[in-house]
Amino acid sequence: MSQPTTDSATEETAESDDRLIETEVSVSETVTQPAGASTIIDVGDLSVYYHDDQALRSVSMEIPERQVTALIGPSGCGKSTFLRCLNRMNDLIDAARVDGTVELLGQNVYDDDVDPVALRRRIGMVFQEPNPFPKSIYDNVAYGLRVQGKADDIDLDAEVERALRSAALWDEVKDQLDKSGLELSGGQQQRLCIARAIAPDPEVILMDEPASALDPVATSKIEDLIDDLAEEYTVIIVTHNMQQAARISDKTAVFLTGGELVEFDDTQTIFENPADPRVEDYITGKFG
Repeated sequence: MSQPTTDSATEETAESDDRLIETEVSVSETVTQPAGASTIIDVGDLSVYYHDDQALRSVSMEIPERQVTALIGPSGCGKSTFLRCLNRMNDLIDAARVDGTVELLGQNVYDDDVDPVALRRRIGMVFQEPNPFPKSIYDNVAYGLRVQGKADDIDLDAEVERALRSAALWDEVKDQLDKSGLELSGGQQQRLCIARAIAPDPEVILMDEPASALDPVATSKIEDLIDDLAEEYTVIIVTHNMQQAARISDKTAVFLTGGELVEFDDTQTIFENPADPRVEDYITGKFG
């Protein structure tokens, strides 16, 4: 990687009416913690540096299981950097240095005895641009299971079907599983990548602006899918679209320039009654 950046997402162009957030969350509605919900990822005093540049500043956050947590903020504020810390993707950047802790169910993922490859099977990732392998639809989904050496011990056909159904793609491709994943539409490719991430049965799915390259119809399908996925998985999503964050997330974290986490709370609270005036300024378009 030639030049590390603090946030891989590009800033979207927003019209003034888009900046006036219509959260679609009624004041009369009550945001409640699902019964039995508990912390699955506990981030403590997390700081990230690229050479001498600090991308994240002492971020602490408890992420609840089987909910959707949205990360919002202006470009360059460290949202994607934070996301990549959770499954140690920043290990792949030579210039990156990570301080602090990220605990998955009580174990620090940065401990020396944690295998990053095994960790990424527990914390899957879906990127901004759909990136299916140049393989068949079937082989795209089966890839992770084969790499893990599980293919001979399971009903591979059933597992591929399970993942495609979970990604709301099965009915569209069940009769063309030998077709190249690259021949699918953009929205279908992204759902195929989600199916690929689901196949190893992770505990957490990270999504870095998964709908930013899609049309509104495909985006709506991805949002509906995220809502369904949260019934089984913990979903953490980076988005520049604040309306989207308001629609699909249970919790919202707001990062501001300099890598500072300024507020983390129920999504309804963030959009209707934020504690930090800088959050209100960002949401209403006064900056960012």
